[in-house]
Amino acid sequence: MKLNITHTTSYSYDAPVIYGLQQVRLTPLSNTQQDVLDWSVQIEGGKQELSFLDEHQNHTMLVQATPGVNHVQFTASGTVETHDNAGVLGQIYGTAPLWHFLMTTPRTAPGKGLRKLARSLTGKSNLLDTLHTLSQDIRDHVPYGQASTFVDTSAEDALAAGGGVCQDHAQIFIAACRLADVPARYVSGYLMMNDRIDQEASHAWAEAHIDGLGWVGFDVSNVISPDERYVRIATGLDSHDASPISGMRVGPANESMIVSVQVQQ
Repeated sequence: MKLNITHTTSYSYDAPVIYGLQQVRLTPLSNTQQDVLDWSVQIEGGKQELSFLDEHQNHTMLVQATPGVNHVQFTASGTVETHDNAGVLGQIYGTAPLWHFLMTTPRTAPGKGLRKLARSLTGKSNLLDTLHTLSQDIRDHVPYGQASTFVDTSAEDALAAGGGVCQDHAQIFIAACRLADVPARYVSGYLMMNDRIDQEASHAWAEAHIDGLGWVGFDVSNVISPDERYVRIATGLDSHDASPISGMRVGPANESMIVSVQVQQ
């Protein structure tokens, strides 16, 4: 399936920005699930200083805002041909060893709720089936949109709140896997929805490592493994590592952000 994607993120400031620096992860890479046919990232109000592969092998741009600017905009667009591998990325590894994906982060730190959830993963003979069951259990206990969460909400807090979005679902799944010694990581990307082209945000899901298969994806929000409607952009230990855009700025300006995503055949 060929997917055409346009992702625009606009930042506006109520005072000139003295200094701003952002890491931009908006460029997909080809792998067993997708072939990037063409892609570009246009920048307004800033310039690319350099690009590199980060520790998770994500294509990363370092962008400096133009001094005194009141508006910065990133527009990523292109065409990606996707393949349905039943969610299996495979035995593809970068520089980080598998034990790295057992590490706890502030957003995936376990508490009482996550430890209870992770008990369902112990003593089971078929890990793949068990992880699919975990995905369903998380969605049942944390319905999509039933509680207000924020960009820095932890997995434990989202579980306790009884609701969340794709970021929360992925981080709850990841935290439970790590408690059961199953390497897991966060994935940011895009999902083509069947009922709409325009979306308000990108998507997120999780990947767990299963012996013999390698990395396998689990979209808890939709209780499926990623198929040809999905495009991977970045991975990391949690949503911070795989954030499309992150950074810092100097000055008294207040920031507002508007995100627009279009995914279609």
